[in-house]
Amino acid sequence: VQLQASGGGLVQAGGSLRLSCAASGRTVSSYVMGWFRQAPGKEREFVAAISWSGGSTKYEDSVKGRFTISRDNAKNTVYLLMNILKSEDTAVYYCAADRDASLLTRATIKEHYDYWGQGTLVTVSS
Repeated sequence: VQLQASGGGLVQAGGSLRLSCAASGRTVSSYVMGWFRQAPGKEREFVAAISWSGGSTKYEDSVKGRFTISRDNAKNTVYLLMNILKSEDTAVYYCAADRDASLLTRATIKEHYDYWGQGTLVTVSS
């Protein structure tokens, strides 16, 4: 499975961006999909995850109410809509796929993900 993240860029605080993660090689429709981010000098951290059906989602506390994760299994693609962006959201954003999970119980733990995209940079100017 190859994951290609896109949609990053430079945006002013309060603005919005939508990230996309397109999967190829095989379908990820049965996988839990997640977004993580890594700011300079910091550890990679969990942002959001979505179950295979899209019926369940999980968010890191600081993005709740501002970010929305969704998926289109027909397009083999996952999205992250980011609203009301803040300077502290500046980071490289990575999408990831967990092939062994059916629930979101372990979705926040990056070590459980099997496939990773290359990352897309989001810069929020204040």
